[in-house]
Amino acid sequence: MTGSKQALAQPAQSADAAPGSSPGAARGAHGRGAPAGADSWRSRLYRWDMKASPYAFVAPFFVLFGAFSLVPLLYTAWYSLHDVQLSSLDHQTWAGLDNYQNLLSSEFFWNALKNTFSIGLISTVPQLIAAIWLAHLLNYKLRGSTIWRVVMLTPYATSVAAATLVFTLLYSWDGGMVNWVLGFVGVDPVNWREADWGSQFAVSSIVIWRWTGYNALIYLAAMQAIPADLYESAALDGANRWQQFRHVTVPQLRPTILFTVVVSTIGATQLFGEPLLFGGVSGSKGGSEHQYQTLGLYMYDQGWIIGNLGKASAIAWSMFLILLIIAVVNLVFTRWLRKSQ
Repeated sequence: MTGSKQALAQPAQSADAAPGSSPGAARGAHGRGAPAGADSWRSRLYRWDMKASPYAFVAPFFVLFGAFSLVPLLYTAWYSLHDVQLSSLDHQTWAGLDNYQNLLSSEFFWNALKNTFSIGLISTVPQLIAAIWLAHLLNYKLRGSTIWRVVMLTPYATSVAAATLVFTLLYSWDGGMVNWVLGFVGVDPVNWREADWGSQFAVSSIVIWRWTGYNALIYLAAMQAIPADLYESAALDGANRWQQFRHVTVPQLRPTILFTVVVSTIGATQLFGEPLLFGGVSGSKGGSEHQYQTLGLYMYDQGWIIGNLGKASAIAWSMFLILLIIAVVNLVFTRWLRKSQ
């Protein structure tokens, strides 16, 4: 019994220890198995990975943005300061600000600028009003609400070419459904391609049809984020649906409305596909009298039809400056709106 107690009291020797060696020697051997600087090297690698990995993840976007957006933008700025023809790209003549001065003195540029803002105004205001109204209807519990939301997004998913082709047939001078409806109510037919305001209205209707459902879904998402307590409080105060919409929904939608106004304005400034395809043979000219030629069409006409790439680049940078002005106005108005609240 005494020997067994002594055996239990003694620490067991490790299986890796040599006969006659102490147990601590085996543990020391295991500690010497890895180099002393391995842990510090791994920790440095871990810290480097934590710092560099986020940049590596976002690097592809910046590489693609620089290659396909930033470099062409800077190269366009360089072209806008030269006299460059499409037929002879290797022969460039320094022009300075002559291209910009020619734009300011060109009646076609001011006509395109006026048409851009008029078409943008005609298409943006009805579009956003209709989008808010549709979102307000979809915000209530309706049967098949998911189907209605898919239907609202269908025009946005339709290609510009297909939508414009359908609307061109609708606005046709001979046999178009729009003129048939006008004749049915006793109104003379309208030559939608040649009329001044008629052509702009026709182009604007294509934009309204394509983008109303998209903006309606944006407004719907914002409406569903409004707390229900606000509507309950308004109902307890005796407010009807119209008063709730006016005093609760619209104030809560101000940031979203401002966002859609800015995005729609930018889209109207860059309008190109709808008027080009609507005009047919004279699409790049914006009609026989340039009555619906936008800045995008004017840039395309100068660059690819006439072949004056220097002037076309100046138009592109003029559009870019207009978008910057819109962004600054949006920033100032947003700050003022936050302070007023």
